[in-house]
Amino acid sequence: MSPATIFQLHLILGYVPWLLCVGAYVLPRLRSMDRAEALRVIATLHSFRFFGLVFILPGVVGPNLPGDFAVMAAYGDFATGVLAMLALVSFHVRPLFWLFTSAFNLVGAGDVIIDYYHGAQFGLPALAGQLGATYAIVIIYVPLLMITHIVALYLLARRGPATAQSPDGGAVSIWPPQTR
Repeated sequence: MSPATIFQLHLILGYVPWLLCVGAYVLPRLRSMDRAEALRVIATLHSFRFFGLVFILPGVVGPNLPGDFAVMAAYGDFATGVLAMLALVSFHVRPLFWLFTSAFNLVGAGDVIIDYYHGAQFGLPALAGQLGATYAIVIIYVPLLMITHIVALYLLARRGPATAQSPDGGAVSIWPPQTR
């Protein structure tokens, strides 16, 4: 099998276990939470995206990794991570929290989509070995990020009351959030 085929197979299959995991464990838990709390969990995961700067760290990636791809991936991740951190810091100032949560999800989802496009455009599958240590990020971490962006955007777009089960089995309203 060619390196390009292996990379593409890894990329596609990277989504399968995360979709199964999110469907079985994460979504049920997020559905039981207040919408803002659920989005806070997702923001926490994405706050680590500053790590994407590793794409431009010499010695971590190969010298033949396309520079345009690496720079876009690095700074898109960095911007998303900073916006997610701002969402976390502003959690108790809800208008800012909603703004930063919307921003990190739009920027982050856009970043992943653009990176996939640029990766194809620059022939990244054939150069997968140039990803070096970042190969694991692309194959393992990115699918989870994209799936959680979709979940977050769904939560942000959903209107009307949402309910969760109370400990006694009855439904309780979790949206709109109660002021504290």
